[in-house]
Amino acid sequence: MDTNNTHKTKCGLDLEEDVSIHIFTASAAMVGVCLTVIGLLRVALTIRGGVTLADDMLALDAFLFLASCILSYFALRTRSSRRMHRVERWADSIFITGLVLMVSVCAIIVYEIV
Repeated sequence: MDTNNTHKTKCGLDLEEDVSIHIFTASAAMVGVCLTVIGLLRVALTIRGGVTLADDMLALDAFLFLASCILSYFALRTRSSRRMHRVERWADSIFITGLVLMVSVCAIIVYEIV
């Protein structure tokens, strides 16, 4: 019976590390997406002339994704499973907040273009 519980704990820990890896890679990619869109938006606004709040919101979004990336990295590096779960929850929450903000920015960009 102890072997079965140890196996379940080991599989659960592997699954949690897998989630941290996914948060780490996705948030790192989203930082790049935010920076790219900021650059494209700046070029478009320079050509068309205009001011928007979207690039400032995207900069905040990039910092949220960066924070999520750093926290998920710490979750991967920590030895304590309790600390890993706590840090991973923070990383996940910040990542979801960044996604919601990104959808809001997309709505602002579409509204201002149309």
